Amino acid sequence: MTATLVKEASPPAAPRPDGSRGLRLRRRGRIIALLFVFPALLLLGALVVYPVLFSVGRSFFDATGNEFVGGENYAEMFRDPATLKAIRNTAIWVVVAPTLLTGLGLILAVLVEKVRWATAFKLLLFMPMAVSFLAAGIIFRLAYDEDPDKGVLNAAVVSVHDAFTGTSSYPTARARDGEGLTGQPDGSYLTGDVRPGGTAALGLVGVAPKDLPGDATPAHPAASRTAGADAIGGVVYLDFTPGGGGRPGVVDPSESGLPGMEVEAVRDGRTVASTTTAADGSFRFTGLDSGSYALKLPSANFAAPYDGISWLGPALVTPAIIGAYLWIWTGFAMVLIGAGLATLPRDALEAARMDGANEWQIFRRITVPLLAPVLTVVFVTLVINVMKVFDLVYIIAPGPVQEDATVLATQMWLVSFGGGNNQGLGSALGVLLLLLVIPAMVFNVRRFRRSQR
Repeated sequence: MTATLVKEASPPAAPRPDGSRGLRLRRRGRIIALLFVFPALLLLGALVVYPVLFSVGRSFFDATGNEFVGGENYAEMFRDPATLKAIRNTAIWVVVAPTLLTGLGLILAVLVEKVRWATAFKLLLFMPMAVSFLAAGIIFRLAYDEDPDKGVLNAAVVSVHDAFTGTSSYPTARARDGEGLTGQPDGSYLTGDVRPGGTAALGLVGVAPKDLPGDATPAHPAASRTAGADAIGGVVYLDFTPGGGGRPGVVDPSESGLPGMEVEAVRDGRTVASTTTAADGSFRFTGLDSGSYALKLPSANFAAPYDGISWLGPALVTPAIIGAYLWIWTGFAMVLIGAGLATLPRDALEAARMDGANEWQIFRRITVPLLAPVLTVVFVTLVINVMKVFDLVYIIAPGPVQEDATVLATQMWLVSFGGGNNQGLGSALGVLLLLLVIPAMVFNVRRFRRSQR
């Protein structure tokens, strides 16, 4: 009996495409990919590549664009004081703004985890990001206004200042010439000799009746009072009769006293007594020794009101604009750092707490080192952003101090279109700005690639 071996039949192999067909398929795939990418490449070339190349070429020509000047525009940048100030201000922005924003974002992100309404708090801090830089600039231009009646910051500063130091009620008051009061170099007024038992009427002008305190009463009854043997009395009044007809140097019936006016009794150049006038302007010194005295109205009575801080002056305009930038971008830094904070391994934090570490030690030795990659990305992103800041500087800084606040982006615009009409120099500034931004962009891209690996 013969055994027959039956082999199982295997399925036929699929035919392989020949080389020419595979090449056609790959070529078709590339063409389809290029068709999808072409609109984006076209926009990129029109809006990025062409302007960059045009600016580089334009930077080698003069203001007219007809004469080739080589590197003269680049040399001129570092000879122009306004450009050097723009470079200095840009350096201040790059150092200060990203550092403060990263620090504030880190602190707020850590603290927000410990509050009950964390989402609402994050929303409030992130809301300024929805405001355009133009609108934010207008808001802070008004907030920084030097007039306390308009600028909210100066209104707060003036209120605090006046609460502690007080303010004069009669900054415009002055004495009539030849009416018994002599002006002193320090702004005060001094009378002639007055002896105990005598009285003095100290008339002032320059105060509008509508600006008188609400509790002011007529001074005429007070002017008729007599002082005791060891006292000196008198009245400080507004030497002005509404409607005319009054006599200078005389307290007429319709003339008002000046309440709250400080009066001093001076003897031998030394103040021996002081008092404040009543609602009718009257004052009285008692218990005086015999002899002659001079009555003095100190300069504090006539001090100009405190107007606050010149936020947009040459000294503070750059810090003031950086403050507006912080208001806008703090929420951005906090949200990004908060996202990184949410990915931290909680077991490391809990282990540190079980080992006896306090919250500050955990923050400094564990949280910050683990967040270092996120903090670096946030910092570099903000560096790139502040190098291009334009809107806030141009809108907030008033015209007279525009040069003190200028940065490279605003200087580039001013030189090219804002009156300078030198687009060759403006293009050179644009190229400089591009060269400063590129290293930060390359660093950020490399960080992203390393994190993806």
